[in-house]
Amino acid sequence: MARAKIVTGNRLFFGDNLPVLRDRIAPESVDLVYLDPPFNSNATYSLLFKEPKGEAAKAQAEAFRDTWEWSEAAADSYDDVMRALR
Repeated sequence: MARAKIVTGNRLFFGDNLPVLRDRIAPESVDLVYLDPPFNSNATYSLLFKEPKGEAAKAQAEAFRDTWEWSEAAADSYDDVMRALR
């Protein structure tokens, strides 16, 4: 698989950090990645919008689902981390 274009400057990525770090960030350019969400709360978090005058709008968008299960992708990621620590 061809590598995605390496990005420079400040960017916010949505998704799993391993594919982003592997494919979009230049090697040896990240010193620390720190995440502190409420892991595995089994909830779906949504963005709630307000009308221009400040009252709550009926519109919302799903931000992320905080559910987790061990899958083949999780096992592959775990194996990648374990190999990197050797």
